Amino acid sequence: MNADLTSRYGTMVFSDHVMKEYLPSDVYKKLSETVKEGKPLDLDVANAVAHGMKEWALKHGATHFAHWFQPLTGITSEKHDAFLDPVGDGTAIVKFSGKELVQGEPDASSFPNGGLRATFEARGYSAWDPTSPAFIKDEVLCVPTAFCSYSGEALDKKTPLLRSMATLDKQTKRVLALFGKNPAHVTVNVGTEQEYFLISEKDYERRQDLIVCGRTLFGAPPCKGQELDEHYFGAIRPTVNSFMKELDDELWGFAVAAKTKHNEVAPCQHELAPVFCNVNRAVDENLLTMEMMKLLASHHGLVCLQHEKPFEGINGSGKHNNWSFGTEDENLLDPGDTPEANLQFIVFLTCVIEAVDNYQDLLRMSVASCGNDHRLGAHEAPPAIISIFLGDELSSIIDALTSGETAAHTLREQLDFGVDVLPNLERDTTDRNRTSPFAFTGNKFEFRMPGSSVNVSDANTVLDTAVAKTLKEFADAMEARGDMEFEHAALNWVRKSLQAHKRILFSGDGYSEEWHVEAERRGLCNFATTADALPCFVAEKNLELFSEMGVLSPVEARSRYEVKLEKYNKLMNIEANTMEVMARRTYLPVISAYATKIAKGITTVTAAMPDAPMSHEHRELKTLTEGVNAIYDGLDALRDAHVAAEAIADSQEQANAYAHKVRPAMDALRAAVDAMEPIVASDYWPVPTYDDMLFYC
Repeated sequence: MNADLTSRYGTMVFSDHVMKEYLPSDVYKKLSETVKEGKPLDLDVANAVAHGMKEWALKHGATHFAHWFQPLTGITSEKHDAFLDPVGDGTAIVKFSGKELVQGEPDASSFPNGGLRATFEARGYSAWDPTSPAFIKDEVLCVPTAFCSYSGEALDKKTPLLRSMATLDKQTKRVLALFGKNPAHVTVNVGTEQEYFLISEKDYERRQDLIVCGRTLFGAPPCKGQELDEHYFGAIRPTVNSFMKELDDELWGFAVAAKTKHNEVAPCQHELAPVFCNVNRAVDENLLTMEMMKLLASHHGLVCLQHEKPFEGINGSGKHNNWSFGTEDENLLDPGDTPEANLQFIVFLTCVIEAVDNYQDLLRMSVASCGNDHRLGAHEAPPAIISIFLGDELSSIIDALTSGETAAHTLREQLDFGVDVLPNLERDTTDRNRTSPFAFTGNKFEFRMPGSSVNVSDANTVLDTAVAKTLKEFADAMEARGDMEFEHAALNWVRKSLQAHKRILFSGDGYSEEWHVEAERRGLCNFATTADALPCFVAEKNLELFSEMGVLSPVEARSRYEVKLEKYNKLMNIEANTMEVMARRTYLPVISAYATKIAKGITTVTAAMPDAPMSHEHRELKTLTEGVNAIYDGLDALRDAHVAAEAIADSQEQANAYAHKVRPAMDALRAAVDAMEPIVASDYWPVPTYDDMLFYC
């Protein structure tokens, strides 16, 4: 590897390697025990760590420090404090104490809290998370932290995730002990594939909908979209390639292992995929990646769009969450060469299947957002119905187990290209079903429903917690099995569980109408909108899950439901307002002006040549005037639905109105405006079109 490339990696991170250099050996040892084993850290050690961290940060040009946390907005927040501390004689010293490292005090009332805190109860605390390393960004030492209220309730995304990791660790160790194994710790590993769009900054600046809402509220289909599949894995545009190079360089400096980059299916759509790591750090790194994408795009005259569906009619952007868990020695979702004989793997696979079936509603809720409602079920995104794809080999094993038969070993086939100079390849036993929301892909599950803009803490918290619950039930049953042989008891439990939860397994086309009918017959959830999905958060069985597993108290869970509901209603309100303003002020005047031009043309030509054939011009004028009337009708309908929704006091009922009344009215208004775009002359049309934005160079 290039020496310059390796020397750049991790230079902006207070990593384990840096700690060894800047911390005394006894302090490094105690901090390592905290990071790896969860042991508490006393103030003396914290002071020594803070000193070493400060010295390293100053050497790298840092002037401030900040607790970097994840409030319920879903993005990150930071408050910068200078290292300088005046001493009263006109001079200053550089100071950063252990207390400042460990604990901060940002205002808690101005963040979404779902009723947990009032404005007069503003105090909140941020607490250092030593398992995610500090880093330097823009001359600021950023310390990843958790965020809680004065009375201790979690006000962030990180705390529940850490709790879910702890409960999964505990229950997995119980199960492994039954197999005679006692690992030091169990780790959840995640790789997040981030999709995004890049468009010209000049086009972006002329689209009020993109600026305010992150997506185009209007826009007719382009002359050419993605139908030729020529953009996917195609040669990367020079401007985009320059952006990607700078992004890689910045991320590598933060020790974010950005590995793969390529063009995605839609024009202007791209993807970045990192190397897998611990889920807590993976979430932090993904949020940092998203921030860097937006910042660096402007260096190249571009804007990075991370909305799930910035352009109607072409691919939306997701954030595929590749999830697995294991010990320091093994991946517990690795089937091995003979999965049919690998009881440990079968047990863990069964627990995942049962967890996803029991809490499919929670998983759907965890990815629910205003933007994702436009993406799910369209153009390569999975449908809103949760199901699991296992592939032929594991499906045959499951079928054998549920029927009481012995599963046959499946030999891996060789792929022969028919050309002597090309090697024969071993065919995987699982295919990549792109319509599956939750697919097994060799030694992990790929949860494909999260949208590109979301913080995947929610999805991973739910997944960890649900699987931990099922592992607990298995361990409870095995520890109470009496004299029954473990292998026999385990297989009995597996067989009963798979028979009860086989409905969640599906290998076909998730887009088909037949699947929607079949899913309803099986009793699977189908929540088409965020408004439909959010009540799952506070369903009694789900409150009991979070409470039993120590991840969220009922009060904390309800607060998150309220925050998500409030955000959905606010975003829908913003979109409706923007749509009304743009239709009236941006589109209607232009369409009317163009109709007037056509009318004047007809009058002028007819005056000069009364017998001139003008039927096409009259038809064009009629289409334009009817279009203007349709837009006015659409505006009236949207305004009525919007006003009615705003008047509803109950947040859930308001969300239902936005989803099922306002959004259809928005769709109708959009259709009326979009129908005019191909008719009005290009020099009249007031904003960049899809043809302009998607093919800017």
